[in-house]
Amino acid sequence: MTTLAPYRSELHTGRDGFAQLLRAEWTKFRTVRGWVIGMAVALLVIVGLGALTGANSECGSQMGPNAPVLACPAPPTGPGGEWVTDSFYFVRQPLAGDGSITVRVTSLTGLYSTHGASAAEGGSPTAGMTPGVQPWSKAGIIIKASTRQGAAYAAMMVTGSHGVRMQWDFTHDVAGEAGTVSAASSRWLRLTRSGDTVTGYDSPDGAHWTMVGTATLTGLPSTAQTGLFAASPGYSVNTTSLGGGSSKGGPTLATGTFDQVSRQGAWPAARWTGQDLQGTMDLALSASAQGFTQAGNRFTVSGSGDIAPATDNTDSVKKTLAGTFAGLIAVVVIGVMFITAEYRRGMIRTTLAASPRRGRVLGAKAVVLAAATFAAGLVAAAVTIPLGEHLLHQNGNPIPPVTALTWLQVVVGTAALLAVSAVLGLAVGTLLRRSAGAVTAVIVGIVLPYLLATVPGILPVGAEQWLLRVTPAAGFAVQQTFKQYLQVNTVYTPGTGYFPLSPWAGLAVLCAWAAAALVLALFLLRRRDA
Repeated sequence: MTTLAPYRSELHTGRDGFAQLLRAEWTKFRTVRGWVIGMAVALLVIVGLGALTGANSECGSQMGPNAPVLACPAPPTGPGGEWVTDSFYFVRQPLAGDGSITVRVTSLTGLYSTHGASAAEGGSPTAGMTPGVQPWSKAGIIIKASTRQGAAYAAMMVTGSHGVRMQWDFTHDVAGEAGTVSAASSRWLRLTRSGDTVTGYDSPDGAHWTMVGTATLTGLPSTAQTGLFAASPGYSVNTTSLGGGSSKGGPTLATGTFDQVSRQGAWPAARWTGQDLQGTMDLALSASAQGFTQAGNRFTVSGSGDIAPATDNTDSVKKTLAGTFAGLIAVVVIGVMFITAEYRRGMIRTTLAASPRRGRVLGAKAVVLAAATFAAGLVAAAVTIPLGEHLLHQNGNPIPPVTALTWLQVVVGTAALLAVSAVLGLAVGTLLRRSAGAVTAVIVGIVLPYLLATVPGILPVGAEQWLLRVTPAAGFAVQQTFKQYLQVNTVYTPGTGYFPLSPWAGLAVLCAWAAAALVLALFLLRRRDA
């Protein structure tokens, strides 16, 4: 049976210091078995559901009952350790040491498909495709450490809708001259190598040059593969509406036309070599649809795929924390009961008598509750993520690389998410003075908006984005590990792991709700519970 008796002696000491109030509230919390057990249950539920998710998420195939699971393939890894897409058509020669390459691009055209990778068997791989250039279709010049997918590179390019860009090592992107390319409005591009440093330039006429950016490619070998390229990312359109959604898309093709190709430095090869760089997971047309032609100093290069960060991954870290919902409900119940138990037993006046400044009493409760919840959440997240990822890996699931800083963000952020939610429960419990109503209000305010925003097909994209900007559910952004990249044309929605706010900004929204509720609770506490 729940009892608050150990707290009574603390209340009648007459001491008004905040430290004494903290001690009194901590004594109460740790001596009520139901609250301690509830906190332990929240921890165990998070760990247990994370382990269950990992154990039951099989990816790949198994040849027999005792055979090892053949894992699903993982994307290539870029120089920064992130997963990348590195699929394009490359017309190359080796550049030995320092040097440069200059070209003029006179056109960029394209094709896209909404019905698959190729035409029927025996037909042209581009049959039935629609003319059109994708916004991030690209053609230009590139210096690459090797032809291995994921190798370091720096490139200057024209794009379908984003003007001239310099991009390097997949995640870096700098804008150059704006506008689209055509025969009447050509673009000149240049890459210059000096040691590990590659500098990109653009020009409207080949006479007046502007530096676009400089990249340092650490460990760039003395001989680098250099030349012309073309790539075009997959076409995808996702639509959502109340009660359903649809998606269509397919691979695309970009064709760039080059002339005025000039080179400086040592180029030991006698001729250009064309190569289709493509992996088994790339959304790209077959090699037969890609290629190049050369007529003197004029080149036409057609390529499919993309050179960019991989964005269609499964967030394994967030997947292991599937039990956060259940743990959050448990700590909200504890937070609500931390105050409503006193209303139910008529002890609230005794509690408030411990200090004439009622804000201190509510503050002490909030600090004790937040500290206990944060500690439990920290342990739960720190145990669950490596355990869940180990089980996912055993079942053949590739694990996206995550930096130590991001891992720390998720662990600490999850603990903070639980702690602030518990404090919100305390504040709402103070406002309503009834356990059932307060618990329901907090859960509806946090969990319902999250589900509406993340379950595909319930709300349009704009509505789901706003739900996770202004409601307490924004706090779940602290668990995201993916980044959004301007240079990747994909659907960034909460359902695919992308939140409209940064991790700490999302948590700040939840903190704002908890702070507002505490202020209102203190106002009513002073007026109503005299």
